[in-house]
Amino acid sequence: MKAEATLIDRLRNGDRFAFREFMDGYQKQVYFMALDLTGNHQDAEDLTQDVFIKAYRSMYKFRGDSKLSTWLYRITVNGYLDIYRKKSFKIFNLFERTPDNQRIVDESIMQNFNVDPERKTEAALMQQHIAYALKKLSGREKSVFVMRHYQDLKLKEISGILKIAEGSVKSLLFRAIKKLQKELAFYRKEFGLED
Repeated sequence: MKAEATLIDRLRNGDRFAFREFMDGYQKQVYFMALDLTGNHQDAEDLTQDVFIKAYRSMYKFRGDSKLSTWLYRITVNGYLDIYRKKSFKIFNLFERTPDNQRIVDESIMQNFNVDPERKTEAALMQQHIAYALKKLSGREKSVFVMRHYQDLKLKEISGILKIAEGSVKSLLFRAIKKLQKELAFYRKEFGLED
């Protein structure tokens, strides 16, 4: 905590080397949160850059009531929600593209399938269905879902980041899960989950 306080003081005093330390220390966390929210590399990079610019410009507003990473998550989610409201880019695309424009299947889904071509195709199709289902969520529902299930944050942490009551977080998460269950109901039979 003392190192974080020292870094904040250095940033507030205009130390340019402190900004590099700040970026090096938190860039990956912010980028992966942004990637989970936006769904693609380019938008995640843009959002990450915006987050650090906003954080640097408003460092004097940081009171230290929470960890610096929590404050950065809040800026990231708010930045995403602003973009979502403006609808200036696609909300979610679970595929990452390589420089030669080929799709890479998300490894977390691939772990559940054998590596034969038929199973890879099934995994890619499942990802498309999940991406489509996630597009049905509101910006806040998706933010809560991503923070809880992709970033593994606790409800209390999410509540702090979004500055809403923990009960509201639970409600948003419940609605998100219900919508996703409805959109992905056809998988219940495939995985033997039907009643």
